[in-house]
Amino acid sequence: MLGTIKEIIDNNVIIDLSIDLTKQANLLNLHVVFEDNNNKIVGEIVNSTKTTLKINIVGEIKGNNFLPGVSSKPSFRSTVRLVSMDELALILGPSEPTEKEVTLGYSNIYQNYKINININSFFSNHFAILGNSGAGKSFSVSRIFQNIFADPNKSPVGAHVIMFDAYGEYTRALGTIDQVNPKMHYKTYTTNPENGASEILNIPLWLLGVDDLALLLNVTTPNQIPIIEKALSLVNILTGDDEDVIKYKNDIIARAVLDILLSGHQSTKIRDQVIAILTKFNTKDLSLEAKIVQPGYVRTFKQCLYIDKTGKLMEIELVVNFVKQFIMEDFNIEDRPQKFIAYTLKDLETAMDFALISEGILKSDKVYDYANVLSVRLHTLANSPNHVFFDSNAYISKDTYLDRLFTNLNGEKCQIVNFNISYIEDRLAKVITKIISKLIFDTAVTNENRGSVPYHIVIEEAHRYVQKDTDTEILGYNIFDRITKEGRKYGVLLGLITQRPSELSDTAISQCSNFVILRTLHPKDLGYIKDMVPSISIEVANQLKNLKPGNAIAFGSAFKVPINLYFKKADPEPLSNNVDIVNTWYK
Repeated sequence: MLGTIKEIIDNNVIIDLSIDLTKQANLLNLHVVFEDNNNKIVGEIVNSTKTTLKINIVGEIKGNNFLPGVSSKPSFRSTVRLVSMDELALILGPSEPTEKEVTLGYSNIYQNYKINININSFFSNHFAILGNSGAGKSFSVSRIFQNIFADPNKSPVGAHVIMFDAYGEYTRALGTIDQVNPKMHYKTYTTNPENGASEILNIPLWLLGVDDLALLLNVTTPNQIPIIEKALSLVNILTGDDEDVIKYKNDIIARAVLDILLSGHQSTKIRDQVIAILTKFNTKDLSLEAKIVQPGYVRTFKQCLYIDKTGKLMEIELVVNFVKQFIMEDFNIEDRPQKFIAYTLKDLETAMDFALISEGILKSDKVYDYANVLSVRLHTLANSPNHVFFDSNAYISKDTYLDRLFTNLNGEKCQIVNFNISYIEDRLAKVITKIISKLIFDTAVTNENRGSVPYHIVIEEAHRYVQKDTDTEILGYNIFDRITKEGRKYGVLLGLITQRPSELSDTAISQCSNFVILRTLHPKDLGYIKDMVPSISIEVANQLKNLKPGNAIAFGSAFKVPINLYFKKADPEPLSNNVDIVNTWYK
């Protein structure tokens, strides 16, 4: 017996000790039982003097079950003792994992005691791994996945883990997993076009919808969305150079030119705008050099735009009649059947330009300002080295693309797919992360056998990508908020790894059910964790500032009580060691 109850204040019990602590091992953070007849209330020692203990009530034992939470308080007549090993197994779980469990780490309080998690309780929910730089997040994540995938006797062949690797750290830790467990396979995509060891990340452009392109082109107002919709409706029709394509182009150009010719503006403005359109948009039939034949003479289209001394277009009727012959009266471009073809950023750029002239961009300065910027951004992307991430030559369907995503060059199914996004700037990395996550989510939503194919999207440096941004105002939703709110029922789960939780989307972090928190020092982050993370006590939050690297506090739906644990060193380690200044300076 440790002593007698002196005070019970809220959730805290103060004990007058009947033992000499100077002759005892450290009792802090050990669990105790307040026993009165058949009632067993469990607490954790959080503070101590030489003569007293402060204990937080964490739950109670009923029969062979531990029930977390406070439903009753101990009586003053209760005996107070340390838990037995059998009782500890009810609180922390048995030290040896069952078939439905995997080892997470080892208790810092009970020597060599394994902390195991029920796989469903942890991985069927969103989770977050938080901690300062240098606290051991990458090592901990590597160890968790090594524990899961390295056991040949328990191989999760049906897993689909997608990692967005902000620093290219995890290939060293997980790339040889098949050497430990031949049933497991790992695949990496790189954003470095000069890296011949990995496949280059590529998302076929035709798999991108309006929302994806809005993100890619950094849309800033909902008024720009219809331009993208129009461009997507045109790109399938205008890609190629056959006769039908030329007819469709002629129709769009002719309608735009006719609008200007009949606008009633001053002749000089009409002439200049027509010349501007036909300089950029033209075909072999309809251009400034197209021949307009009249009895006795032939003139070019441009020559027919002559303005006389009175300021009038002399041949406007002739020009109007010439243009009208290219308009297909019963043709509605939106009614054309969509072709399943491969197209590039250059093809989309052409479609965007035709979308702009078909929307009458030159007739409104306001429209020109917000619409033309999309064309400029698309042109910049199409002519930058980043075009390789979206241009493809051969058409494949979304289902085929996803199959290939999880298949290596030997035709083997891969359980872990790593996207090394460390070679591109943050904005593009954020967009790619969102596009692929949305592709996964949309696929899961349309699966008739809902939740039968689980996907785990693990995002390193999540504060750079899962943010409180403008997506909701522009698109009506943020894909990561949607996944955290709706993804569980479809089997799409998010794992957020970050050193700055205060910069994460509030919605995303609030929907996480399990947390592994390593050392956290920043006052803003500590305050954010206290406010946003459910069921975290002040005592637990205070421990976060003093944790050693590789040590963590774990709590959530997979844990009956918050657990202070450490991770064994990852083997192999991720590529996240600090630079060796001494050897670099003095070698």
